[in-house]
Amino acid sequence: MLQPKSTTPIADEVPWSDGLTAYDNSHFTTYMRLMDASADDASEEEMAHLILGIDPAREPERARKALRSHLDRANWILTTGYRNLFAS
Repeated sequence: MLQPKSTTPIADEVPWSDGLTAYDNSHFTTYMRLMDASADDASEEEMAHLILGIDPAREPERARKALRSHLDRANWILTTGYRNLFAS
């Protein structure tokens, strides 16, 4: 079940890097909630509204872009970026 969004401010586009960023560290829970919601077949509108706090009815383009950006980053962390968590 989706829960209300966090109080951490959400960027319209995730700052991208080949390593984990301060933004990633502060939004790790958001990324995991998005992955969980996606696995549960939540709609993009639900994820944008309930997790990112963007109303897709009022700001459809912003909601779509922010959601895609955050999902892409979450996927990168799960497939590649996690290695940085264990680097010495």
